Amino acid sequence: MKKALIICAAGMSSSMMAKKTTDYFKEQHKGIEMDAITATEGEDAIRAGEFDLYLVSPQTSMYLDGFQKIGQEVGKPVVSIPFNAYIPIPMGIEKMAKLVEESI
Repeated sequence: MKKALIICAAGMSSSMMAKKTTDYFKEQHKGIEMDAITATEGEDAIRAGEFDLYLVSPQTSMYLDGFQKIGQEVGKPVVSIPFNAYIPIPMGIEKMAKLVEESI
């Protein structure tokens, strides 16, 4: 089972995206689960390396460079989520899933 983590400002929208995308992966019979945390927890989460992929939400893009540097140190990919993959409607969920599959 692969795991991806969304790093977001407050964690509410990212939690919804993580749940909806995980449900989408289950429907597609793909072994990927997603979770979400706040940006204040991002650095520690990446350093722990418990996830296969770390995704930085559009509203926390100011942390992307720092998070990517930590990701390189621990050998984990850290990618930016485009706005169109961060919308909790079918099109956005599919774009998020595609981003995860391409990046994991």
